[in-house]
Amino acid sequence: MKHRPIWRGFVLFLIALASIALDRYTKYLVRTYLPLRQSWNPIPWLNPIFTFTHIRNTGAAFGLFSNMSVVFIFIALAVIVAIVIYYRQIATASWVLQVALGLQLGGAVGNMIDRILYGYVTDFIDFRVWPVFNVADASIVVGTILLAYYALFMERPKGGDEALPERPEADAHEAGDS
Repeated sequence: MKHRPIWRGFVLFLIALASIALDRYTKYLVRTYLPLRQSWNPIPWLNPIFTFTHIRNTGAAFGLFSNMSVVFIFIALAVIVAIVIYYRQIATASWVLQVALGLQLGGAVGNMIDRILYGYVTDFIDFRVWPVFNVADASIVVGTILLAYYALFMERPKGGDEALPERPEADAHEAGDS
């Protein structure tokens, strides 16, 4: 059996904490220094492509389902509880799975804190061709992409082809034909 470093069991939580810290800090800066519905371009030639725009989002991603913060608090709590419960099963799993769930956990907590404290989520990353979002939203999306990658390309049944169930009905049918 391969010995894994003890920190491997904490990757999920370290990623989640980093995501939460970056999300909280960037939202604090936006709320403190950028007036609501105002934009700021730190690099003027990027203005047609990217800027920071301070908005309040009372809905889900992309402003869908406005004024449902209480519902989204409960959804975030369900996601957080599911990840924490599932964590015991993945503590030694692939780093991709741990990073994916850590990003999703951090994003869910970051946006839930905003909803509890303010009744809305502070969004500010504005790529002009996409709805305005924040670090927590980006964490959730990147985590979901990594989770899909893991599920599609990395997770394999134990035992390879032997793990596939046999088809007794096919064997019985073939036996009756002979």
